[in-house]
Amino acid sequence: VQLQASGGGLMQPGGSLRLSCAASGLTLDDYAIAWFRQAPGKEREGVSCISSSGSGGSTYYADSVKGRFTISRDVAKNTGFLQTDVLKYEDAAIYYCAVSDKSRGRATDLEEDYDYWGQGTQVTVSS
Repeated sequence: VQLQASGGGLMQPGGSLRLSCAASGLTLDDYAIAWFRQAPGKEREGVSCISSSGSGGSTYYADSVKGRFTISRDVAKNTGFLQTDVLKYEDAAIYYCAVSDKSRGRATDLEEDYDYWGQGTQVTVSS
């Protein structure tokens, strides 16, 4: 299983970035997907997750990003996405996508529930 995260970059406050997580070796539609982030000097935190389609595709967002970020998946492309809008300085971090096998499709924001991780993509917010 491999997860390839991409889409990060430098953006001004208020701007948008679309992060992608391309998967190989599994069918993303069958698993819960999550995005975590880690800023310098801080612990990694959960940003958003989505359950498998079989579990209803329910979504979860951290309070800090609710209303600004949107998690989704493209079944045909076997790719997950995190649309980040109205970016703030505090959103700057390395963003990681992750897939959970042990949750059996259930959305979970616990790091320990995730079995496969992408390499991370850097989001920088600066004017």
